[in-house]
Amino acid sequence: MNFKPEKKLGFGLMRLPVNDPANAADVDVEQVCRMVDLFLEKGFTYFDTAWMYNAFASESVVKQALTSRHPRESYTLATKLHAAFFNSLEDRDKVFNAQLEKTGAGYFDYYLLHGIEEGMLPKYEQFDCFNWLLEKKAQGLVKHAGFSFHDQPELLEKILTDHPEMEFVQLQLNYLDWESQWIQSRACYEVCVKHGKPVIVMEPVKGGTLAKIPEEAEELFREKDPSMSVPSWAIRFAASLDNVMVVLSGMSNVAQMQDNLSYMENFRPLTEEEQALCFKVADVINSQIAIPCTACHYCTEGCPMRIAIPEYFSLYNEDMREHLEEKGWTVNFTNYQLLGNKFGKASECIECGQCEGVCPQHLTIIDFLKQVAEHYEG
Repeated sequence: MNFKPEKKLGFGLMRLPVNDPANAADVDVEQVCRMVDLFLEKGFTYFDTAWMYNAFASESVVKQALTSRHPRESYTLATKLHAAFFNSLEDRDKVFNAQLEKTGAGYFDYYLLHGIEEGMLPKYEQFDCFNWLLEKKAQGLVKHAGFSFHDQPELLEKILTDHPEMEFVQLQLNYLDWESQWIQSRACYEVCVKHGKPVIVMEPVKGGTLAKIPEEAEELFREKDPSMSVPSWAIRFAASLDNVMVVLSGMSNVAQMQDNLSYMENFRPLTEEEQALCFKVADVINSQIAIPCTACHYCTEGCPMRIAIPEYFSLYNEDMREHLEEKGWTVNFTNYQLLGNKFGKASECIECGQCEGVCPQHLTIIDFLKQVAEHYEG
């Protein structure tokens, strides 16, 4: 690839600040504008969005906060084509042209086939999406072609062997998933290194899981360096890897932006000792996490019962770390009821399976919802 961002932090426009927590599309555009300005002011350039982020509002916010307010050469923009939103050759162009219109970008610096895994790959192949993406590049509408990936390293090996024209890969990579049998961050990363493909990191903080960790784990980080925030360790872990081009952070407010910029503006890679500490913290977290959900919300967009799946899983994970035999009750029982007034309850799941079909973590969501229902409603 001819271009790499000067700095390794990217602004992931997936978890934008909202005015109404019950409406992901009601984005606080004024705050996003402040965040965009601060990001560019500090010399960072990489922005990442997608068709369905923030309930399909993210690409429009890009136009409001970025492309209409800053020179085109001052930033780079990535977006994606997801298999769930096209069913014909013509549909691919309809989505792409709508993305150009929504973002006002004129062209995309990086364009990805979105969330490739075993179940989706045949559709991308059936509709010739790899060659279609190269055509967009030849037309000057895309500068760099790649894909994001959610599956096993063997499949990634096959794709990069079959499609060496792909220039980069976006992977879920963090110290908690480094040796995960489901995510296999390390093994997938090593496949990319073997093929000479730069890696863009998604979920470095695992949807906030690595920002709010058990007290025992947090204390390990504090003892090493009390000046560093908990999420900083996760982002620096990913950014310290040689083959990583940029690390995306889904920043949801100005405070998160300021924290990330404070240590990424003049980035210092982790030492071997610090990397080993991250793995020690991972062992502590893994011993206490019940449901490894990253809160990407792919599962909720098509849920016929409007069940707040990631929110319920987050409450459940918090409670599973509590000493419930001593407390008997936590505030999350009230939080669950409050969410249930706006969304479907866990017990209202009709087991249609659409959520499990799109989950990048391959979670058995239906079974987990039964556990949540038993805990909060039983």
